[in-house]
Amino acid sequence: MSNISWATAWRIARRDLNGRFRGLRLLVICLFLGVGALAAIGTLTSAVGGEIEARGREFLGGDIQLSVWQRDLAPDELAALEQLGTVSGGFRMQAMATAGENAAPVGLKAVDSEYPLVGSLTLTGGRAADAPAAGEAFIAKGAADRLDAAVGDTVTIAGQELRVAGIIETEPDQLSEGFSLGPTVIVDRAFPGEAGLLEPGALYRARYRVALDDVGRDTEALAEALEERFPQAGFEYRTRDNASPGADRFVSRMGEFLVLVGLAALVIAGIGIGGGVSSYLQARRSSIATLKVLGASSRDIARIYALQIGAAALIGSVAGLVVGMAVTPFLARALADLLPTGSGFAIDPLALLRAAGFGLLVALVFAAPPLLAARRFPAMALMRARVSPLSQRWKEGAPWVVGGLAGIVALALVGAPQPLLSAGFLGGAAVLLGLLALLGWIIRKLAARLPSPRNPLLRTAKANLHRPGAPTGQLVTALGFGLSAFVLLAAIQSAIDGNIRQRVPAQAPDYFVLDVPRDSEAEFRALVARDNPAAEVRTVPALRGKILAYGPEDAQVVVAELEEIPDGAWPLRGERGLTYADEVPEGNTLTAGEWWGADYEGEPLVSVDEELAEAIDLKLGDTITVGILGVERTARIASFRTIDWDSFGFNYVFVFSPNALRDAPHNLAATIELPEGADTGPLLRDLVRTLPSSSVIEIGSVLTQARELLGQVGTAILAAASVAVLAGLAVLLGAIAAARASRIYDTVILRVLGASRRQLLLLQLAEYGALAAILALVALGLGSGLAWLVVTQLFEFDWLPDWGTVLGVLGAGLALVIAFALGGSLPLLRAKPARALRSD
Repeated sequence: MSNISWATAWRIARRDLNGRFRGLRLLVICLFLGVGALAAIGTLTSAVGGEIEARGREFLGGDIQLSVWQRDLAPDELAALEQLGTVSGGFRMQAMATAGENAAPVGLKAVDSEYPLVGSLTLTGGRAADAPAAGEAFIAKGAADRLDAAVGDTVTIAGQELRVAGIIETEPDQLSEGFSLGPTVIVDRAFPGEAGLLEPGALYRARYRVALDDVGRDTEALAEALEERFPQAGFEYRTRDNASPGADRFVSRMGEFLVLVGLAALVIAGIGIGGGVSSYLQARRSSIATLKVLGASSRDIARIYALQIGAAALIGSVAGLVVGMAVTPFLARALADLLPTGSGFAIDPLALLRAAGFGLLVALVFAAPPLLAARRFPAMALMRARVSPLSQRWKEGAPWVVGGLAGIVALALVGAPQPLLSAGFLGGAAVLLGLLALLGWIIRKLAARLPSPRNPLLRTAKANLHRPGAPTGQLVTALGFGLSAFVLLAAIQSAIDGNIRQRVPAQAPDYFVLDVPRDSEAEFRALVARDNPAAEVRTVPALRGKILAYGPEDAQVVVAELEEIPDGAWPLRGERGLTYADEVPEGNTLTAGEWWGADYEGEPLVSVDEELAEAIDLKLGDTITVGILGVERTARIASFRTIDWDSFGFNYVFVFSPNALRDAPHNLAATIELPEGADTGPLLRDLVRTLPSSSVIEIGSVLTQARELLGQVGTAILAAASVAVLAGLAVLLGAIAAARASRIYDTVILRVLGASRRQLLLLQLAEYGALAAILALVALGLGSGLAWLVVTQLFEFDWLPDWGTVLGVLGAGLALVIAFALGGSLPLLRAKPARALRSD
């Protein structure tokens, strides 16, 4: 029977393989969870990415988009665009809309007669529309609800009346429009100028789209040519291949996070796979011995059981792939308001192969060592394995393990948006496995050396931790991962809830007011004081500018020449809010350098956010060059600051000395804090009536949106992490089941010697209770550490866990472990001693 063929090996394997995969169910379940998670992630990411790529021109509203703050295009700039194709231009800004006693902030979108260049603007009822006529407006459903306005009603913006000509159903370029503090209202291009919303200093953005005459031209090259022709214009460019950078970055980051969650599930599953395969082969030791007595070689044994394990792994992986693809449309519908998911159903062969590859490689890494160990023992050693456990020699499995690990690393890093993050995760997982394995070894050694208790049950429980063949190592790894997953989940959820409850509402003003004219500041303050004498008002100059260059004066780094924006240097993207001040702003703390003080008139200076300074290696004395309304202004760095971004006040990365920016056209922005319980309605109406060109934003609605957004993020994290928790539970149950299988012989021996069922249950309780108590402390450290990384580093929230909740969940996890252990011990008590002894 030596050197049998693969076909013969498969016939033997198939006859011995239980139709319900009894003994290998843990392997199937673990691979199903891990591969299913990765398949769903890959398919959904592919669907979103494909939708963005296929509809990029429609999402952008053209082939090239050009935006500039606080001015319209000059004639030569517009002529350059018109040489490329059909041009559509207009303006974007915040505004206040009123209807009767109702008022709401809106995102005003002024468009010309060419709008939309690409795609179709549709109104409720399915009616396609072009730009609205003069004196008319199309309003989003959110605006109609807040203003209680219907088609044919009149709304007022900046003191000008507009007839509602339609309710917007689909806005083709909505994804590329960016964030707005209010629903969209579309008007004709001339309206903002007629309403006085384009006065010097007003915060508005001119936006132009080009539909190329030759659609096949390289849009990136055309955008670069325009930037070279107008280097100081302060333009922001987008192309149809980059229609929504924010969505692209979100998809990329979230996809990377979810891939890491899937990998975490597979790493945890790998532990279960290793333990399950070991348990399965242990249960098959008599069959293996019989095959060897009949003449089977070690290679034959390896082939037979490799085919069985491979079949189970393949079934689990395929089931995971099918379910992963099947749930994608449901995920797509859940994310439809956030991302362009289309139907959500997309088959990405590479993503599916990657998911299956991860699963099969993990199965190889964890299943190879026990399989190779089982094949090399002689028949008599296998027969004696119960009383003389087989020794483990991992050198035989090293090539397979190393090869499998290399494949996992390659799959994780190739094409990853953040390869360093993936590499760090894999390295951390390896370290964690090593630490838990070391802990298991330490527990065995300590149990062997500690003095034996006088109580016979405690003495036997201690002996079970270190006796030959004891599954202490597997139990430590499974319990450690399972309990850590509970702590991780509780810490993340409670920290996000803490951010929602404790930080945002406590430090937010009642109103933001944008575009307050500088010459109307006294009138504005008097109006607020008349309505609410105890109100606190803060005003700051508000400008927009683009960072053009930074660094030493004689060797500045030109932002436009950077191939990639450094991590953490987000203020270098596009135009940013700028301000000037005599004093250090509220909520800011000086960390280096000095402030210029009041009435400073020397060289223009600037104070920079410390985090940005670290990201781009700025030093005191370096210079910053910004473009404001097409004019370059350079200032020397005088200080660095930390900023309390949670204050919901005015926070600026760059604060200049007044003499650097005072002469540039600009208005003021303001915050208003009212006494607790004050009626906000009268003040809102007075502000809208007295300052029609200003935008008043009630923070209550913004906070509601923030809570909803944070809640959605928390729900997404919990849903994703639940996959890893399910895998941990499966591994935990499998480890306890495997330990139970190895305990049948010991239990019946103790029963023959006179042990009662109560004593046997107390023995299990003592053993698992000791392990769980030790591992609870380990899990608290590991789980909370990982949660801190996710909350503070990945999602950039404050670390505000509720330790009572965390400890409560950990306690529940410990109770669950004990319940599983005792429940798994019940079949041991029903085992027939004669049958168990005959089987061994």
